[in-house]
Parts: sequence; structure tokens; C-alpha cells
Amino acid sequence: MGKQKQQVISRFFAPKPKPSSPPPSPPPSTSPNISATVTFSPLKRRRTSHLISPNLPEPSQNPTLHQKFLNKLLQPCDDQVFASSTNVLSNPKYTPLEQQVVELKHKYQDVLLMIEVGYKFRFFGQDAENAARVLGIYAHMDHNFLTASVPTIRLNVYVRRLVSAGYKVGVVKQTETASIKAHGSNKLGPFCRGLSALYTKATLEAAEDVGGGEDGCVSCNSYLVCVVDNEVVGVEGTHVKIGIVGVEISTGDVVFGEFDDNLLRTGLEAKILTLCPAELLLGDPLSKLTEKFLVAYAGPTSNVRMERASRDRYKDGGALAEVLSAYEKIGDNDTSQGESVELNGKTKNQLAVMGMPDLVVQALALTINHLKQFGLERILCLGDSFRPFSNNVEMILSANAMQQLEVLKNNTDGSESGSLFECMNQTLTTCGSRLLRHWVSHPLRDRNMINARLDAVSAILESMNSPNAYGGLGSDGRDTNITCTVKFHQLFTSVLTNLGRLPDIQRGITRIFHRTATASEFIAVIQAIIVSGKQLQQLRVEEEAIHSSLLKRLTLTASSSSIISTAAKLLSALNKEAAEQRDLSNLFVVSEGQFEEVAAARAKVKQAMEKLDLLIGLYRKQLKNQKLEFMSVSGTTHLIELPLDVKAPSNWVKVNSTKQAIRYHAPEVLVALDHMSLANEELLVVCRSAWHNFLNEFSKYYSEFQSVVQALAALDCLHSLALLARNKDYVRPVFVEDSEPVQICISSGRHPVLETMLQDSFVPNDTSLHADGEYCQIVTGPNMGGKSCYIRQVALIAIMAQVGSFVPASSTKLHVLDGIYTRMGASDNIQQGRSTFLEELGEASHILDTCTDQSLVILDELGRGTSTHDGVAIAYATLQYLLEQKKCMVLFVTHYPEIVSLTKGLTGRVGSYHVSYLTSQKDECTINSNGDYEDIVYLYKLVPGVSERSFGFKVAQLAQLPLSCINRASVMAMKLEEAVGNRRRSRLAQKNLEESDESRDAKALKEFSSNLKLALSEDVDSATRLQCLKHARNLALELRNR
Repeated sequence: MGKQKQQVISRFFAPKPKPSSPPPSPPPSTSPNISATVTFSPLKRRRTSHLISPNLPEPSQNPTLHQKFLNKLLQPCDDQVFASSTNVLSNPKYTPLEQQVVELKHKYQDVLLMIEVGYKFRFFGQDAENAARVLGIYAHMDHNFLTASVPTIRLNVYVRRLVSAGYKVGVVKQTETASIKAHGSNKLGPFCRGLSALYTKATLEAAEDVGGGEDGCVSCNSYLVCVVDNEVVGVEGTHVKIGIVGVEISTGDVVFGEFDDNLLRTGLEAKILTLCPAELLLGDPLSKLTEKFLVAYAGPTSNVRMERASRDRYKDGGALAEVLSAYEKIGDNDTSQGESVELNGKTKNQLAVMGMPDLVVQALALTINHLKQFGLERILCLGDSFRPFSNNVEMILSANAMQQLEVLKNNTDGSESGSLFECMNQTLTTCGSRLLRHWVSHPLRDRNMINARLDAVSAILESMNSPNAYGGLGSDGRDTNITCTVKFHQLFTSVLTNLGRLPDIQRGITRIFHRTATASEFIAVIQAIIVSGKQLQQLRVEEEAIHSSLLKRLTLTASSSSIISTAAKLLSALNKEAAEQRDLSNLFVVSEGQFEEVAAARAKVKQAMEKLDLLIGLYRKQLKNQKLEFMSVSGTTHLIELPLDVKAPSNWVKVNSTKQAIRYHAPEVLVALDHMSLANEELLVVCRSAWHNFLNEFSKYYSEFQSVVQALAALDCLHSLALLARNKDYVRPVFVEDSEPVQICISSGRHPVLETMLQDSFVPNDTSLHADGEYCQIVTGPNMGGKSCYIRQVALIAIMAQVGSFVPASSTKLHVLDGIYTRMGASDNIQQGRSTFLEELGEASHILDTCTDQSLVILDELGRGTSTHDGVAIAYATLQYLLEQKKCMVLFVTHYPEIVSLTKGLTGRVGSYHVSYLTSQKDECTINSNGDYEDIVYLYKLVPGVSERSFGFKVAQLAQLPLSCINRASVMAMKLEEAVGNRRRSRLAQKNLEESDESRDAKALKEFSSNLKLALSEDVDSATRLQCLKHARNLALELRNR
């Protein structure tokens, strides 16, 4: 069967229209306003400059062949008229393909469309211009549209590049093949086309054809986060309530929450920073401050895509009805998810949604409606995947704490390098790394759960023969007689190493649930679960003396016999060789009662093949040649080759020839080949339907397989923490009972990230905070002396301990903290209209509102954003409020020594410390001939006392400020210090003078009183009485004159 004639895709080789032909009549429908722009390289632009020059050069009388080609190449089309401002074609006459493009663009206006045309995907109009810019491909005019194209085999690569650039990409494929089209009603029309897939950043990894592809195109997580809010005006003013739903479509994780937030939206910021979403879905209308924050977060440098959705229809409570209706429809269409009806005809998942807050339900409804266009909304109907943002078992980490402590990303370039997560991440699998990221950003606050993880890490360390497996447990009284064999660690490492070499099995399982996985991906994921399960079964954890209940439970879950048997049953229905070759027609292993439609279609293909093979006997008789056989050449099958001297029947079709023979197709062969081609196409259609149904049947096992993958990820995380403890010589932290006073006692603590960089040169420090004693440390010291490093070190050790990790110290004794709050750094937020000082006090206000007596609060140089007196006053008032009202653990860093003197009334609760240093025997402001100031050696050791100096000029030298500037600053500092000293001395002298005057007056008054008393006494004579009265009179006159 002949192929359809290929369309001309370049105007350069199309025949030139006749000048006298009338312009084409406009189509009845109004054409869209499509911009067309032709871009040339600089060389080509230079060559075309003469086309628009008013002084055109005279054409050569005898142009060369190359010049003729250039003239033809660069000649503008006569039938294309561009508008001067918008480049819109006037009166276009669309081809059938272009008419399809116009209709598709009208339907999907916000989508960049890749339209399958033959063996290429083509872009049209503005889409072609955008694709050419992002992909670096050539765009040119073809008929009425600017167009560009890419090969179909590179779809994965180009879709990922366009999605990474922030576009919503739609792939339009041909919905019929050539054989089906030839036998259908659309013989003469263009191929029918339809949107087959949509891709965005949040849906890329779960989508068909391009999911699970090359690394580095997407982050570890690709959350879609929907945010709605509601401003409430009350007696105390306006406050906002925010509802949020985040879904990681490629892993099935769904988080939700509703909470009250403050003016700076610190609560929303903390949750956004924790999730690191790839896409934001804004539920309009939003309050101005919420919208301003989200728009700033999704700015040009963030690489976060943002989309809006109206929620006006939910004003009267229609969100819940829409979610329940979506659940019912999905349940009707997906009968494999057998949910039991529990109450009033509602399923367990529907009852769970009915118990959610109103704003969460609105966000969930918007998210479901958004994901319907991608066909991925089923993931939101699994109740087991939902988890709340905040609960009673996880610590609260504020947004500033996440940023300033560099928990997930560093503050330099925003990457994971140098972060706490990167330091702790020794995982071997992608799903394990993803889970550890969640553990680090959500430390536990339940003592039993923390100790369960620590027991598991200790058990793994014991199997490694590590000496610090149970270091620091003497006071906890735990049983250290754990006899894990070396075989345990070897098998454990082997399982995780093998899983690490495979694609992400967690995303693979979820892609199977979404019905977007390929057959080879399905087999790889299921086979990995079977192999790892069988290996873990060799451990016989039920027989081993493993005292870690968590480790035993996770191992049993990952090696469940029922899951292994189910996985083996699913694999037995597929042909592995056919899956590797992407041969869908031979993929299924047909058995009794299974894939009956596939068996029938295969029988039809076999019957068509047999009819073809029977024709050779007819031609042997006709040509009287018993050795005649069908042959295949260059993909063309069932050819009959005859020598040149043999005359073929007149109705035979000549296909090709050689010097010795001619090859023919008989008419009966062409008909039979046509029937066989149609049968093969029908077989493919049936196999695609069977594959879709096969993946749909997997849905009822999804929760079980997901629990296995989660168990394997948790085992990887525990193994990672054990490797970290062994390689860096960490110790196990000891947690006191919840009934005991809050305390943080760290001996020789080290910063986990800086220790990795500095190795043995890092200086450890001790920390001792106790609720019944000193629970606040005021830390002073010179610039760059290590103050911020020390307070960060304490916070990071607390986070690591409550993650369930061993910690960098010689011993650690902690009480479980419910939150860590920090106020560090100085930065404004111009996009949201917030100054540096407003940011500073806003974060301090959030801390004062949310911290408790079981929190750790870190304040670094609070009050430096305003004048000295205001800053000191605010810093002191904040510190006093924390100590007297909240009574939490406080680390307070300041350059204001006055604060230490103001806290003398809080003796016993506050301790003054400074980072020690050594200096040369010079005055600070003494400058030698080279302009060098005194040398200072930082010891980085925290010692009791107050540091009166900050050595700012030494830092100015390190920053390489001009020497003249430093000298001038030194002179000004001496003058200011002299003025302050003179003022202080003057005030002291005045005070002493006033005290002396008051003392003299008091003495004179006392003498006056005694003389008057003596004069009134009856025991003295008249002369003495008169003398006393005169003296008293003189004293009175003297006092009056003063």
C-alpha cells in the first residue's frame, strides 16, 4: 500500500505562485490572532540587509549558481503579507492540518502544543517561536504559520526542556494509523489528532512517555501546592486563616492543613519552604499579603510555576459536594478499589474528607479539578496517602530556622551542598533519600519513637562491629546485649545497593497506579521488590535476637510473603523479552480465562498470515515452478522474484529489480497483506486496552506495594544514619523522661557540617542549659569569633538527635523539644514591602507567640536594625519576656554589653559567656607605620564572662577596606570614645558634687536641730541658752541662703 504524499514543509522549495492569481478568499470562521516572526542568524541578517535597504544594488548580469541559491533562499514570499506591527497574515486560507492546529489552539490556549506530523512533532505560531528560543532549533514560515519541528524519538528530551522552562506542554498525537485510516470513513482527510498528554513540572515524573527519565531535570520532590485563604475581621483586628494541600503526584504523598497566620505569613512560609513545591495553584480570590508572598516566592529566579484557579463557586459550601462527587465517579470507574461502605453510604475516604476543615476541602477540590486535565486525580482519592501538616509527633521548625540553620539548602546558592541534609545523607536509594529529607525537616517529638529509631541505628551499628553502637547509654539503662550477625549487615547492604542501581521504585509504583508505566518499567519495579524481599527473608529476623522492634517490623514488611506471591503472579502474565523489545503484541502470556480478547486478535493475525502463506502454492502451479518461495527485501515482505526471461502475469505489480531478476507483488498478495496489516493494527489496539486494564487491576494492590516501598526507604534511612555514626564517630544521645525538667547538656559538641570541612581543626564546645537552673546564655565576643557557629551547633545537634541520629559530641543528654525558633541574619523583603527591621521584629513576634517552655529559642543580634538605644531596649524587653513569661531555653548573641548588666536581676537564670581570644600588647587604636592594628587570635572556645570589644577594625582589614578609610574610622572611634568618656566623667563629678552638697546640708541641719533642742532644755543656764539660739539662727540663715 502506497504511502500518503509527504507535505511540503519549506517555502523555499515550493513552486512560486502566479502573479496574476487572485488572493485567496477568507475562511468562513474568524482566524485567531497568531503572531509570526522569522528570525535569522547574524550572518543571514547581514545578507538580507540589502532587501530592506532603500538603495538596492544592481543585480549582477551573470550571477553565479551560489548567488542564485541565496537570492532564492532569501527572497520574501509574494503571497505572504505581514502587518507592520503584529506580523499577522491577512486573509489566510488554512490547509486541513492548519485548520486542526487552529481548533486545537482555540481549545488549549494556555498550552504549548507539540503536534505529531509523520515522524516529527511540529510547533506552530507563537509555540514555534517559544520552542525555537528554548530548544535552540530553527523556526521558519510554512504557509500561514511560523513552524518548527523535532523528531519523535526525542520527545522525552524536548518535553523536559520545555517543562523546565516553565511551560505547560501538550502532546497531540495521531489517533489513527495508516491502515485503520485506509479502511475507515476518513480516507481522504487528514489524520485525526487529539491531545494525548499534558506535562507540567509537578506532573512530569508521573506522566506517560516522559516520566522516570533523565536525572537532573527535576528536584527530589515535585509538589503541587494549592493555597486558599480567608480573612476574618474580629474584635482584635483582621486575621487570616489559610488552607493548603500539597500533593507529590509521582510518589502519592498528600499533605494538608489549615492554620491561622500572622501579618508576615511566617506559617505559610515555613510550610512552603519545607515542601519546596515545583508548582503553585492559587485559589482566587486571595488576600493581598498571601498573594504577594506567593508571587514573590514564584519569582523569575525561583523556577516555580504558578497557576490560578477561581473558587467563587465554593462560597456557599459547594466544595465538599464536588469532592464527594469526584470520589464517587472515580469509585464507579475504578471498581478495583474495593472500599467498604461504613456509614450512611459513605466510604472511609469520603468520611475522612467530611472531617477536614472547610479551607482544606476547597483546596482539595481545586487540586482534583486541576489534575483532571492530566488524568492523575485518582491519587487524591486514596485516604492512606493523606497526612496532616502538623501533628503531635513532629517538631516545629520555623521558616527562619530552616533557612538560617541551612537544614535542607545552603544560603549561598540554594543547593543542598553544605546543608545538614547533605551532611547526613548516606542513603543508597532515591526513595530513601526522599524519606530522609522528610525526616530531617520534620524531627520527632515523641520520645518512644525517637528511641525506636536510635535502637534500630544501634542494631545496625552492632552488625557492623562498630564500637560506638550503644555509646552514651549507661544512664539510660538499656540492654546492650544485641547479637546481630555480620550476615545481617552484608545482606542489608546488598539489598540497598541493588535497589540503588535501579530506577526510583517509589515513583515506579505510583506510575503503575497512574497507568502511565511502560511494560519494561513495570517488570523492573516488581522484579526489584521480589528480589529484595527474598533477600531480606534470608535474615530470618523472627529467629534473630534483634532487640529493635522497628528494624524487625520494617524488615518483615519489606519481605512479606503475600506481597512476593502477588508480585510473582503479576509477572507471570507478562513476557519479559517482549517488554524489553517494546513488543506490545507479544507482551501478554495468554492463559485460560485471561486476555481472551488478545488471544482472539492473535488468532486473527495468524489466520491472515496463513492465508498469505497458502498463496505461494497457487503461484507455483501458475508459473510451474515448485521451488518458488516468498522473499523479503528491505522490509518489504512476500515478494516473488522471477528471472528476466520469465514473463509475469500482466496484473502483477513490479516492486524492484536487479540485473538478473524482477520482484513482484501479486494482486492477491496485496489484498492479503492489507488484511494482515489491519489485523496487526487491531491486535495492537486490543493489546493497549488489555495493558490499560492490567494496570488498572494493579490499583487494588497499590497500598500494599506502597507500604513495602516505604519500609525499604525507612531501612535505607536507618542504614544511612548508622553509616554516618560509624564514619564520623558520633555518639548516641540520651533523652530524659518527659516528666523531668527541660535540659540541653552537650559535652564537646561539634558543628556537623563545619566539622566535615575543618576535620580535626574544629574546636568543640560544651553546653549546659537546665530549666531548674541556668536556661539562658548571653553570648558576646569579637566579630568572626564563632558565636553564630556555636548557637547553630546546639540547634543542629538537637535536630539530629530528634531525627533519630547519633550526634557529633562526646556525650549528649536532652529533653525532647517541641520546636526550634531562630532570629538570625539581616535581610529585607522589598518585593513584599518589608524593611530589614520589620523582618527582624516580625520573626521575633512570631517566636514570642508560638514558643513554649519546651522550645529552644536562638536570637542572634536582635535589635541591630535600629538605633542603639532602641535596639538595646527591644532586645532586653524581648529577652525578659522569654525568661519570665515563656521560660524556654534561650541562646542570645549580642554585641550590646549593656544587656548583660540589665539582666543582673535575673541572676541564676542567665549566664554570661563569650568566645575567647588572644591579642597582642597594643592599644586597639595604635597604628604602626604599615597601618596594621593589633593581632588577634580566635580560640573559638566558649568561656564565662563578657567581652567588651568587638575588634571591628580587624574585620575591616580582612574585608580590605581602604587603609585611609580604616584610619579615619579609627580616629573617629577615638574621638567618640573620648567624648563618651568625658561625658561619663562629667556625670560622675556632678553626681559626686551633688552628693557632697547634700551631705553638708544634712550636717548643718543636724547641728541646727541639736542647738535648738539644747536652747529649749531646762538644764542649761540663760547664757548658754542665748548662745545656742544665736548659733541656730546663724545656721538657719546659712541654709536659707543656699
